[in-house]
Amino acid sequence: MNLPWRDRLPAGLRAYTEREPLAALLLGMSSGFPYAMIGATLTTRLAQDGIDKRSVTAFSLAFLVYNLKFLWAPLIDSGRLPGISHLGQRLSWLCVTAAMVVLALSALAFGDPRTELGWVAMAAVAVGVAGASFDIVIDAFRIESLRSDQLGIGSGMSQYGWRIGSVAAGSLALLVAMHSSWTVSYLLCAVFVLPALVAGFWLGEPTRRRPALPVRGMSALWSSISGPIREFFQRHGAWLVLLFVLLHKIGDTLANLTLRLLLNDLGFSNEEIATWDVGLGFFAYLAGIFLGGVLYSTVGMKRSVLLALILMAVSNLSFAWLAANGHSNALLAFTIGFENIASGVGGVVVVAYLSALCNLAFTATQFALLSAAASVVGRLITGTTAGQMIESFGYVNFYLFTTVIALPGLLLYLYLLRSGAVELSLGHHRTTSTSSDGAPHRLGG
Repeated sequence: MNLPWRDRLPAGLRAYTEREPLAALLLGMSSGFPYAMIGATLTTRLAQDGIDKRSVTAFSLAFLVYNLKFLWAPLIDSGRLPGISHLGQRLSWLCVTAAMVVLALSALAFGDPRTELGWVAMAAVAVGVAGASFDIVIDAFRIESLRSDQLGIGSGMSQYGWRIGSVAAGSLALLVAMHSSWTVSYLLCAVFVLPALVAGFWLGEPTRRRPALPVRGMSALWSSISGPIREFFQRHGAWLVLLFVLLHKIGDTLANLTLRLLLNDLGFSNEEIATWDVGLGFFAYLAGIFLGGVLYSTVGMKRSVLLALILMAVSNLSFAWLAANGHSNALLAFTIGFENIASGVGGVVVVAYLSALCNLAFTATQFALLSAAASVVGRLITGTTAGQMIESFGYVNFYLFTTVIALPGLLLYLYLLRSGAVELSLGHHRTTSTSSDGAPHRLGG
C-alpha cells in the first residue's frame, strides 16, 4: 500500500508541511519587509543622495514605533472596522493594515530626500507605524491559527518567512533602484504585502479566536487597554513570568552586541568576517530555527525552552574561548556556528512560549506587550555600556560575565518549572486546548 508522500515523512518533518505552518511562513514574509524598507534600504538611499550622516542616523527613530505598538494593539484586538467587519476581526484588520503599508510606502517612494527630507522622514515614520500595525495583526493571526502543538513549528516558519521577506525585499529594492529609480523600487516592493493576504484568505478568520467581552459606555477605551494587562497579572506566577521575559536575553544580547569589536581587535579581515560571521552565521541560524521547531514538537514546550536557555548561556563561553585563543578561523567558525544555532533554537521556542502565554481574547495586545518586554532590557544596554565593560574586564572576563548574567533567567525558569507556574501562567485556552483527535496537547514534562 503506497502512503501519500507527506505520511512517509518523519513526524518532525511532517509538521512543516501542514497548512497552518505554511501559512505562518507566508505571514512572516510580509511581516519582515516593511522593517527592511526603513532599515538598510533607506539608509543606502539617503547615503546615495548625499544626506549627511547625522540626518541618516536620526531616521533610526522610525524603528521606535515597533517598540510602542502595544499602545494601539488593544484597538486592533477589539475595534471593529465598518464596511468589512463581515470578513472577521483579524482578516478585516489584515486587509486594512496591508493597505496602510502600501500607502505609506508609496508616500516614501515619491519623496525626494534631497529636496523633501522632512516629507521623507514623515513617510518613514508612517511606514514604521503601518508596518508595526501589520505586525500586530500578523502575530495575532499566526497565534490564533496554529494549534498548540504547532506553535514551535509555526514560530520557526514565521522566522524563516521574516528572513526571506526582509532579505528579498531589501535585495529587490537595491537592484531595481540601480536599473530604474527608487520610486519604482519602493512601489514594486509593495507586492510583499500579498503573502500575508494569501495566507489570511487561505486560512480564513481564525476559528480559535475568542472575542473579548463587549464593553459599552465611557469605560470602553480604558477597559480595552487595561483588560489584557489585568487578565495576565491575575494568573499564577505572572510577575515571575514577566521577570523571566525581561531577564532571559540579557547575556545573549551583551555577547552579540560586541562580537564585531572582538573580531576587529583579533585582526580578522573583512573577508573572514563575511565568510564566517555573515555567511556561515546565516545558515547556522536557519538550521537553529529548524532544530527549534523540531525540538518544540518532539519534547514539548517546557523541556525545549529549558534546553534553549542552557544552549544560549553556554554559547557565550565560546566567545570567551575565542577571545583567549586569538585569531583562528577554525575556532571562529565553531563560535559563530554554535552561537547562531543556539540563537535560532532559542528564538523559536521562546517565541512559541510567549505565544502560549497569550489569552485568545487578547492575543494582539498581550503578544505586543510580551515581545516588547523581551527586547526592552537588551535595547537599554547600549554599545557604550558594553564597551566600558570590555575596557574594564577585558574580553575573556567580559564574555564569562555574559555567561554568568544569563544564569538568573535560567534559574528563574527552573523555579517556574518546579512550582508549576509555567503551565498555570499560560493563556487560559492553552491549559484546556485539545488536538484534533481530542487528546490534550503535550507541553512537555
